[in-house]
Amino acid sequence: MTNDSSQMSNWRIINLVAEDQDAVTQTASLLFEEFKLHWANAWPSFTAALAEVNLSLGADRISRIAIDENHQVLGWIGGISQYEGNVWELHPLVVRSNRQKQGIGKALVTDLETEVKQRGGITLWVGTDDEDGMTSLANIDLYPNLFEHIAEIKNLRGHPYEFYQKMGFVIVGVMPDANGWGKPDIYMAKRVE
Repeated sequence: MTNDSSQMSNWRIINLVAEDQDAVTQTASLLFEEFKLHWANAWPSFTAALAEVNLSLGADRISRIAIDENHQVLGWIGGISQYEGNVWELHPLVVRSNRQKQGIGKALVTDLETEVKQRGGITLWVGTDDEDGMTSLANIDLYPNLFEHIAEIKNLRGHPYEFYQKMGFVIVGVMPDANGWGKPDIYMAKRVE
């Protein structure tokens, strides 16, 4: 397990710990504020976001934050152990809007991969819901020709699946109607090396 921080240019990645209540509160606020812009149902209140952050501090979890020199939380990533530690779910990933596209998300995912590998994990996976018609998989009946729909996926409005593809993840499946009719969850995974 890595306790040392990963140093970046003007920010670093560290463990989120319960003793740092300021960072816990900042992380919950970040999760709530950023997700309400696109995925309002995910954490509909600060209280729900805080509960999610507190869950991430469990023994079978990884919880890492990117902070700047003023200890301001810029991003957060979590990992959940599954399949006796062979597989880890990336849940969630959030980066402050004004700091996106600066390498923080990429660094958090890479850092999580390192943490998972150190714990003996083999696979990292993530679910990328499409509740707002951001891909060609939304607002249609996926059951007929499911695999053709997956093979021909198109990003219509900035869905994060392409970010994960750039990080080496591949689409391994889709749960049609996971969030209501025409609102699938896109499952992506990669081998941790």
